[in-house]
Amino acid sequence: MSNVRRMAHVAVSSSASDLLLPGCELTSSTKSYTFKVDEEDDSDHILALSVVCLTDGAKDECNVVEVVGRNHENQEIAVPVANLRLSCQPLLSLDNFQLQPPVTFRLAAGSGPVHLAGWHQIVHREDDSFEEEDDMSEDEIAPVMPAKKQRGKQ
Repeated sequence: MSNVRRMAHVAVSSSASDLLLPGCELTSSTKSYTFKVDEEDDSDHILALSVVCLTDGAKDECNVVEVVGRNHENQEIAVPVANLRLSCQPLLSLDNFQLQPPVTFRLAAGSGPVHLAGWHQIVHREDDSFEEEDDMSEDEIAPVMPAKKQRGKQ
C-alpha cells in the first residue's frame, strides 16, 4: 500500500466553476507531491492550502513542509510554510493560502506523516459570466468633493 494519498478530490460544481477538495500525505518514503494541471487546459486554476497537520505515526521531531514554485523570472523557489512538532504544534491552519499551479509540496525535514488539505477551484473560460462586468461607466462615478470646513464657535 502506498504511503501517499494522491490528491483525493471531492467535487462541488456550478455552471461557471468546479470546486475540488484535495488532500495528500507526505512521509519519509514519499517526500514530495506535485500538483499540476493539464497545459492544454485554458481554465483558470486556484489552489489553496488550508491545513497542514501531523497524523498517526508521527514522531516528536520537527517536520518542515515547503512549497516549491516558480517566481516571475521562472526560477524555482522553495518557501517553508509549516514547522510541525507533535509535542508543541501538531497542526497549522494556513487560512486558504492561495497558490498558482504547478506547485510542489515537499517534506524538507522530518519523517511525517504530514497531511495537507485545501481546495482547488477551476473557473471555465468558455462561460461568458467569467468576465466581470462593470455596471458603472466612468461618467457615472460621482467625483470626490473636498469636505466643507466648519467654523468653530467663538
